Amino acid sequence: MDQIDFQHFWFLRCLLSENGATVRYDRFPRRHLSRMFPPTVCEESRMKMSVSMRVGLPVIALACILAGSPVLAQEDLAKQSQNPVSDLVSVPFENNFFFDLGPLESDAFILNIKPVYPTKIGDNFNLINRVVLPVVYLEGQSVTLPGDVDLGTASGLTLSRDSEFGLGDTTYQGFFSPAVPGKLIWGIGPAFVLPTHTDDNLGTEKWSGGISLLGLSMPGRWVIGVLAQNVWSFAGDDDAADVNSFLLQPIINYNLAGGWYLTSTPVITANWESDSDNRWTVPAGGGVGRLMQFGERPVDLKLAAYYNAEKPRFGPDWSLQFTVKLLFPKK
Repeated sequence: MDQIDFQHFWFLRCLLSENGATVRYDRFPRRHLSRMFPPTVCEESRMKMSVSMRVGLPVIALACILAGSPVLAQEDLAKQSQNPVSDLVSVPFENNFFFDLGPLESDAFILNIKPVYPTKIGDNFNLINRVVLPVVYLEGQSVTLPGDVDLGTASGLTLSRDSEFGLGDTTYQGFFSPAVPGKLIWGIGPAFVLPTHTDDNLGTEKWSGGISLLGLSMPGRWVIGVLAQNVWSFAGDDDAADVNSFLLQPIINYNLAGGWYLTSTPVITANWESDSDNRWTVPAGGGVGRLMQFGERPVDLKLAAYYNAEKPRFGPDWSLQFTVKLLFPKK
């Protein structure tokens, strides 16, 4: 089959896939597979959208970071915002863009809505309630791939032939932490993952629970700590795969003048149910943030990029993260 035939084949596959049909090409000789994805009409459209995301997101994010006014007494509030167990009400909108995912090097987008609401437990302790609700978009692959993929806090995702959009599984974390913290800030409490996904490919059919731990210190301009979590499935569909997943998030922030700060908060994950070659996702990278004032509302903006030094076979190569965190300090 010559090049023009491959182009016609790929164009026909794009049209048929959009109408729910399945195109089989697994019987083509292996030497032809690398030629079966030329930049024809539908591939060019996907590439243009991907380039727009990769170039446009940093530009828009930096414009937002530069647009507001610095917050008065911003260093204390910035440290509160960077402390996961502070008694600060906040609503972060964490936009995550994942690139080069699966054999077609497709993209994915996850908006994590992460409200934090602290409550007092007596005079000495706070209960920090954190919820992570992921809104997920996955670009379609050439075939449905075996095994699950973890994208940060969104786990149990399946890469399928069709693109998917909807809600993922919801995570709840409850940290018991001292109301008056010392030099070492700590928190400990339960974690639950609830099967709230709107499509089978966007989560698991299991209910999971476990423990979350946090240790943090804030010497000078630094905010340094680590958050760890492990959950195990305890209920759900008997035919669904068991869940045993680990999450580790180093927290490194250095606060500068004018509300600016340097940041690195990668989300490292391990799926203990996978084989050793597909178990770990280890991002490395960082970015910049700024505490801003929009009207009377303080807002914490952050832009960061991470490269996956270790990843499962079909995991993304790298990601961009743009976070808009609304802050509600006590008056």
